[in-house]
Amino acid sequence: MKIVILDGYTENPGDLSWADLEKLGELTVYDRTPVDDEEEILRRIGDVQVVYTNKTPLSGNVIRAAANLKFIGVLATGYNVVDVAAAREWNIPVSNIPTYGTAAVGQFAIAMLLEICHHVAHHSQAVHLGRWASCPDFCFWDYPQIELAGKTMGIIGFGRIGQTTGKLAQTLGMKVLAYDAHQNPALVSETCRYAELDELLAASDVIALHCPLFPSTERLINQATIQKMKDGVIILNNSCGPLIDEQDLCDALNSGKVYAAGLDVVSTEPIRADNPLLQAKNCIITPHISWACRESRQRLLDIAVRNLQEFLAGEPINVVNN
Repeated sequence: MKIVILDGYTENPGDLSWADLEKLGELTVYDRTPVDDEEEILRRIGDVQVVYTNKTPLSGNVIRAAANLKFIGVLATGYNVVDVAAAREWNIPVSNIPTYGTAAVGQFAIAMLLEICHHVAHHSQAVHLGRWASCPDFCFWDYPQIELAGKTMGIIGFGRIGQTTGKLAQTLGMKVLAYDAHQNPALVSETCRYAELDELLAASDVIALHCPLFPSTERLINQATIQKMKDGVIILNNSCGPLIDEQDLCDALNSGKVYAAGLDVVSTEPIRADNPLLQAKNCIITPHISWACRESRQRLLDIAVRNLQEFLAGEPINVVNN
């Protein structure tokens, strides 16, 4: 059996091992594959039976032309890069990787929030530049220091990752308002409860996005919803870039309606040079690295291997196109 990985570098830049996949077949790993060149994608697939992709698109044309293809593995949770309907048409299961990054993504959301509250990196750099040594006072700060205890975090999307972020927020002394179509009464407590979206928008000091991208959630954060928020709200997004209307958020940041934003995702990745958020005040943007802890990537790889093992055993798991 032949296996190809079309874009393995971000999952494994060299600190993990592909050995467990090599045990299952003849493995070829490409660090990157041109995402807009279907001919090259198809050439690299060739006559293999198993394809893994992270962000390299597998269109219906590619899937139909890959005559020997039997299994598609997505090295991520999101699977919109694969034409799952075409794969279903040709009886090719598509398996994704659920839950591997829950702890890391929740941790990263809080890391962005703490950076907004304290600007640790900025103040450390100021010290190294000599500003503390020459300061007439025993301390200084260039940004307001924000205490989170007693404040409210609204979390839009209260699945595993949203719940993880909520637990960390409660540990910091925050109260949590959660908005989700599926409610779990067991999660309700004195410091955590469900709320309708408008209440969450109006009452939250911090709003964290942890929901999937659907037509109903695309540009959920826009001029209209921002106007329902508190003045000086903080917005966090390390879920999906298109959840935010980026020009509307830029305008709100520059006007001061939104105090700050922490974003690990944007609408087009890598970020375009003309993205308006690059010109926004108090906007932290990181290059989609919430998932990138070595521990998370090892879990991802372990699940990817198991997905293929179970497929070969006749019991495919994590299939998104049943």
